[in-house]
Amino acid sequence: MTSILTNNSAMAALQTLRSVNNNLSDTQNAVSSGLRVDKASDNAAYWAIATTMKSDNSALSAVSDALGVGAAKVDTAYTAVESSIDVVTEIKAKLVAATEDGVDKDKIQDEIKQLQTQLSSISASASFNGENWVSGSVGDTQSVVSSFIRTAGGVSVSTSGYSATADDLLFADGSGILDRDGAVSGASMTAFSISSASTKGDIDQFITDTETALKGMTALGSKLGSLQTGIELQTDFVSKLSDSIDSGVGRLVDADMEAESSKLSALQTQQQLAVQSLSIANSSSQGILTLFR
Repeated sequence: MTSILTNNSAMAALQTLRSVNNNLSDTQNAVSSGLRVDKASDNAAYWAIATTMKSDNSALSAVSDALGVGAAKVDTAYTAVESSIDVVTEIKAKLVAATEDGVDKDKIQDEIKQLQTQLSSISASASFNGENWVSGSVGDTQSVVSSFIRTAGGVSVSTSGYSATADDLLFADGSGILDRDGAVSGASMTAFSISSASTKGDIDQFITDTETALKGMTALGSKLGSLQTGIELQTDFVSKLSDSIDSGVGRLVDADMEAESSKLSALQTQQQLAVQSLSIANSSSQGILTLFR
């Protein structure tokens, strides 16, 4: 039966065309954005996971930057310790030379004084971003951000470092490696002095304390070196973790461009056929007019 009031064929063709247009719009959005899940309505569960993980990845990027700052602080401290070892080694050599008979000890003392001044200068200038890890007070916290952690209970940021002891500082208000009184000579590395009246026994005491200071700085350098290695490993891990999160999020929300491209071509063809079908359905009712001629 043909009705001029109700065109079932046209309604069916129109519904098909609307469906094709909706699918075509979704596919075009996926092709243009590269995402099959671009908003919550596309897939609420995947969208929520992807949004959370993208936020975490931004935090990891900040952690990576913080690790870079931490590495710079540790590198600065290590450089100061290494330079101080070189200077104290030179002081030790001057003291050994002063034990020889006939040597002008006063002139050697002038050289030692310059080296002692250099030690103070090295430690005072070993500051990065306002933090000095080799000159401070016992108990100072030396730390760097190491990671961003998400657990079932929430998120947290962990740090790496240590609470400074007297053996972790070159200068520490009279208790550091270089400004504490020597156990043998009773004078610190930056305060002792020799003169023409100094005996070989006096100088030997200074040499012994100098060797103790060198051992202390070597231990501190080793500690800072270990921290450098830990920061490098953590930086590498954070970089890989960030890449893994990006990859995981991509699997959830990225569009398969090959499939979407094929789908786009098919939907464009379906759209054309649906338009033709609707045109045919709309024109079929006009055939009724021939019955009244």
